[in-house]
Amino acid sequence: MIGKNGNKKTARLRRAKKSRQRIYESGSHRLSVFKSLNHIYVQVITPSGDRVIKTISSNQKNLKAKVKSNNIEGSKIIGKVVAEFLKKEKISKIAFDRSGYKYHGKIKALAESIRENGVNI
Repeated sequence: MIGKNGNKKTARLRRAKKSRQRIYESGSHRLSVFKSLNHIYVQVITPSGDRVIKTISSNQKNLKAKVKSNNIEGSKIIGKVVAEFLKKEKISKIAFDRSGYKYHGKIKALAESIRENGVNI
């Protein structure tokens, strides 16, 4: 039982709404993360929030061979691909939107991989 919030998903979305408001006020590009049981999805969104620049996921054809399963190692590979794209687009600083997920495990590995490859979060 989660309490007044109903269930885990609504509680996560409530937490995400607060952080997204702060990110919008900062005026920087947003890196939004969604994780399912089988895959991890990352979107690079414009500062105004009206357009998705790029979507990268472990479900894409070119990454399915590299990312064998939805684990920490797979998140690191996705983070490296995202960092390469951001460097190519000359985006050096982004706001990391973890979508209400706790900062541990796959989410932490993704963020650290992006940082290690030269992008400021």
